[in-house]
Amino acid sequence: MKADHPDQCLTRHGATRTRRPGRAAVLLLALAGMLGGCAALGTAPQAADAAAQSSYQPMRGQTGKDVMWIPTPDQMVTRMLQLARITREDRLADLGSGDGKIVIAAARDFGTRGRGIEYNGKMVELSRQRAAAAGVAALTRFEQGDIFKTDFSDATVVTMYLLPELNLRLRSTLFTLKPGTRIVSHQWTMGHWQPDETTRIGGIPLYLWLIPANLGGQWTIEFPASRGSASATLNFTQRFQQLTRAEIELDGMRNTLRDAAIEGEHVRFAFTDSAGVLRRFEAQVSGATMRGQVSGSDGSNRSFEGRRVTAAPPIPGSTGFSEEEAIQGTIELGG
Repeated sequence: MKADHPDQCLTRHGATRTRRPGRAAVLLLALAGMLGGCAALGTAPQAADAAAQSSYQPMRGQTGKDVMWIPTPDQMVTRMLQLARITREDRLADLGSGDGKIVIAAARDFGTRGRGIEYNGKMVELSRQRAAAAGVAALTRFEQGDIFKTDFSDATVVTMYLLPELNLRLRSTLFTLKPGTRIVSHQWTMGHWQPDETTRIGGIPLYLWLIPANLGGQWTIEFPASRGSASATLNFTQRFQQLTRAEIELDGMRNTLRDAAIEGEHVRFAFTDSAGVLRRFEAQVSGATMRGQVSGSDGSNRSFEGRRVTAAPPIPGSTGFSEEEAIQGTIELGG
């Protein structure tokens, strides 16, 4: 099954599972009733005029290759972009961009360059018309394409409103993006990959994930100590963004790390050194290196560096999904 996303009015395309289109369609139409109608695109009256002049008008609930189009209210689009903390320095990819509303809102309200990938060619043309009417054509690009066959690896923010099944199929691709890339999904989850933050508006959830750095395996670090410098070995086991094992070996001791966490490309941890000093580390991970600051015994911060010793193992869950997750997605959809 290929993913196509008919459209999104400021939300995205709801969707119908191709194996059970009747029941899913009923469910999504009911959801559409909960979400309410498609709000006007921004505050620019030209956008509405352009839509009225277009020979193509999308219809709420229209079906596409794998999904149906259900518009999202303006408030939810704004919140999706807020969750991503989007800025003019970002590059947005909207997967299944529909009539282009999210890409246009990002350009108009945040000055962000955005790209919409949409399977329906008529929606693509409509998106271009609306971007021009909103005065953001120079910041936006819309293209007809299959999200599973299109390269969006330059994105720093990815937005989508698909289906649980399609989210799972995209997950391995998302994990190839640069650590720190923000993923925001309207309505649907990502299996066992727990979100970093969740917002609910009128009972409808929006989920944020940060692509985590791969910390799994063994590292060595050099850091300032009470007497000159010290070296230690770190051992991590990682599942998605969670560290299920975090230990340090130094001065003949093996010690657990406290407060160990990954947030995008950033990592933090702490431990009590052999002099009894609690050391707190914060660093940025880039490939096989980590660089950052460690607190000293006097409370000051000094630089430290770490290097990977073993090859980075694949992050469990980043290369595929389980049957259990697929079943969970079906239940989430109401199937």
